Amino acid sequence: MAIKSKRIFYFDALRALAIISVILIHVYTLTRGYVLSGYGTIPSFEWIYTQFIGNSFRIGVDLFLVLSGALSLGRVWSIRAFLSKRLPRIILPFLFWGIVLSIILISLSYFLNYPYIKSFDLMSILTFIYNAFMAKSIGFAPYWFFWMILGTYLIMPIFNKWIINSDLKELEYFLSIWLLTCLFTFTLKTNFPVKLIYFFSPIGLVVLGYYLRYTERKLLNNPYFGILLIVLSSVSMLAFSYLLSTDHSFYNFDRYSFLTAIEVIGVFILFKSFNKFNLDFLSNEKSYLYKLFVDKESIFKKFSFTLAKYSYGIYLIHTAILSILYRSISISYFSYTSYFLTLFILDVFISVLVMSALSRIPHVKDWIGAK
Repeated sequence: MAIKSKRIFYFDALRALAIISVILIHVYTLTRGYVLSGYGTIPSFEWIYTQFIGNSFRIGVDLFLVLSGALSLGRVWSIRAFLSKRLPRIILPFLFWGIVLSIILISLSYFLNYPYIKSFDLMSILTFIYNAFMAKSIGFAPYWFFWMILGTYLIMPIFNKWIINSDLKELEYFLSIWLLTCLFTFTLKTNFPVKLIYFFSPIGLVVLGYYLRYTERKLLNNPYFGILLIVLSSVSMLAFSYLLSTDHSFYNFDRYSFLTAIEVIGVFILFKSFNKFNLDFLSNEKSYLYKLFVDKESIFKKFSFTLAKYSYGIYLIHTAILSILYRSISISYFSYTSYFLTLFILDVFISVLVMSALSRIPHVKDWIGAK
């Protein structure tokens, strides 16, 4: 079936939530050691909300995959047209930022003794740059995402042909088996007796995105059901995280785990069906809340659009920025909560500022990951 392309706000909002979630997880990864002592028979409040963030916001990459399916699958396009449009969008920024950020971090090591690289001979520098692209250098750990999304794009034309010639019930069959892989492989960490590698994430999330966008099942278009899935999955992850953590280690769910998949489904349903809530108090065009959230020029919508527009570029640069902030700002001047928030807010602000400034330069937009 051919689908007309138009901008839909809930997609921007989901993309904004995805990049916010990714940044939160990386701030969590850097700082969680400070609350390790908070684990106990009755865990500290800091331990609880830190672990809540560490599990319930592990949906960022999943949401990006779901959005890829929702926006791309079900359209009539050729393999050449799809790849020629999609691949440059991810390859050019990956190469640009990999080189630019490598030079910046190497320079910080040379002039300010930052611990990114120990030796400055040519081979060490080239190795650092190569490892940056392989997601092995400090500040580049999330670059694995490029290789994953590249593989996903390469397989999507095959799945698109199948989806065009299938109905939603056949997708439900596929997604049911995919959820089994989420349960056994990524949650229980055990091999399912039947090999189901063709149903593994991330392709399951891509198919899920298309299905959730177009399904007419009432339950999957009910925002209250979406909230229920989010609450149940988040509470369950927090409870299991407490039971499986220790006083010297944290337990975190895999991004492709069953409970994470359930949360992603809930979030998509909630955002897609949000307008079904009875929100009469937001209908007054003169009210502060209307101007803040509903109006086309509202701060909320502008911020969501900005994050969505720069999301890929922000993804590529935010960990390098975060690593610099972490090494430049000492926690000794903060409480843990204020330290966490300071790193998070500064990382978001600087990332958006860099992307916004560079996107204004002619012909640079395609190289930095801005839409």
